[in-house]
Amino acid sequence: MPFSIERNDIARVRADVLVNAANEQLAPGGGVCGALFSAAGFDRMDAACRAIGQCSTGSAVTTPGFNLPCRWVVHAVGPVWRGGAHSEEQQLRSCYQSIFAEVERLGASSVAYPLISAGIYGYPQAEALRIAREETAAFLDRVDDDFRVTLVVFSRDVIRAGGSLFADLQEYIDDAYVEASPHIRRRMEERKSLPDWVLEDEALAPTAPAPSAQMSAPSSPYTAATLEYMSFGSEPQSQPADLADLLDHLDEPFSTTLLALIDARGMTDAQVYKRANISRQLFAKIRANAGYRPTKPTAVALALALELDYDQTQDLLSRAGLTLSRSSKFDVIIEFFIDRGVYDIFRVNEALFAYDQPLLGSM
Repeated sequence: MPFSIERNDIARVRADVLVNAANEQLAPGGGVCGALFSAAGFDRMDAACRAIGQCSTGSAVTTPGFNLPCRWVVHAVGPVWRGGAHSEEQQLRSCYQSIFAEVERLGASSVAYPLISAGIYGYPQAEALRIAREETAAFLDRVDDDFRVTLVVFSRDVIRAGGSLFADLQEYIDDAYVEASPHIRRRMEERKSLPDWVLEDEALAPTAPAPSAQMSAPSSPYTAATLEYMSFGSEPQSQPADLADLLDHLDEPFSTTLLALIDARGMTDAQVYKRANISRQLFAKIRANAGYRPTKPTAVALALALELDYDQTQDLLSRAGLTLSRSSKFDVIIEFFIDRGVYDIFRVNEALFAYDQPLLGSM
């Protein structure tokens, strides 16, 4: 996919360019810097950096990758956090812009970078992540569709701490599983028959949080006639059409429906596949094949790119034999963002990554 997040030691990641979180003296340090120097071959990387001399905050310089699984290392100097009133955001944006300018100058097609300044330099992780996200999106919007950018982190907690919606998301997930649990529903039914003195005793003990008011109970997949048949053993009032007739009146397939939605939104193909974080090649396959069956992450990514609401998303997914349900953490996370009108694939992928779920888009 054009943009992804990976939990790894950046010195082990394969890309044309690996990014080092450097200091102005380009001196070897700890963390990401130390790992890259060590894996590259300390003496050679140190000599290359000494030959350059220094790099100002907000700028970037390039050395060979030596023994690293890359062609080049871009050494970028982010700002030290001093409260936010000393042009830190401007400097951090300049840092990412300098990284991507070097990447373009080198003619690279892939880059992997750490979250700049969010470690010992003290930049608040939420703000550091936001700036990285915005500058990466701006870069990918103007470069070749096949370019790959990877944010590399040591821990998923880095992403979870950096998301402003994560507290609400965790509550949403918890509520969804409470609502969907047959054990919880059965317990609620049992409580109705308990004597008052038991309920009074239970009131003294800690209780589980109530389901969020924002969550509506999942609708039944059965029609009223089917439910009546299941309950009373009688035939439904109306008989379904025969199989041949049903097969002659199928819904439009995924690809046809997707292309119609793109036209209805007045969007271009490029706008859609870039916003969906999928490659131009994959989109071309979908366009050319009316019977194409996408993976669920790809189908959801396209729904978000078109800013479909929940019902519209379910309808599009159904054309590929897919659905969203309350039994899947992936699905609940997608519902959470759609419910709040957040269609930024980067932000959704940050949440999916934090909860160890598949990312949206295509490889």
